[in-house]
Amino acid sequence: MLSTLLLEFASSGISVVQTAGATDLEVSVLSLSGLETWTREWIDAASGPWQYVLVFLLAATPLLEILVVIPIGIALGLDPVLVAIVAFAGNLIPIYGIVALSERVSAWLERRRSNEPSARRKRATRIWNDYGLPGLALLSPIVTGVHLATVLALSLGARRRATLVWMTASIALWTVLITVGAVTGFAILESVV
Repeated sequence: MLSTLLLEFASSGISVVQTAGATDLEVSVLSLSGLETWTREWIDAASGPWQYVLVFLLAATPLLEILVVIPIGIALGLDPVLVAIVAFAGNLIPIYGIVALSERVSAWLERRRSNEPSARRKRATRIWNDYGLPGLALLSPIVTGVHLATVLALSLGARRRATLVWMTASIALWTVLITVGAVTGFAILESVV
């Protein structure tokens, strides 16, 4: 049985530490603060157009995606509109690749799949059962990540075209929300400080 769930909000990010009893699952630790710091340092170390190339590549990376990359790019003083466009493209292109290769990806996942589905897969399946493809797509950037959600949607029987439409709409919506939120938040912080 789960004995402890600790959420620690630090100035450098969010750390989630989860421990389980001796007879349960292994102890798992997820630290987004280290990943966020690494991402910020990489983008900051680059110069000129290379910063936007990194925004693109990092937005295409599972776990980072637009949720992490857009606020970092804006915080580093990059043009918010350009960051949004580049991050949107970086997050979207792998989705089209996943859909194009969906049959191969499904076969690969079947070979890898254990008897017990992961917590992320269980969560995504629950969302799928409750809300279908629109719900999974719209919640995926904050719940499972768009890459995993795309694979899950296809493996749960979603049509390829519908998956592309919903994932594109979701990424576009979240790109706008995250960009506006980051710009507004940093403007408020600058006015206070």
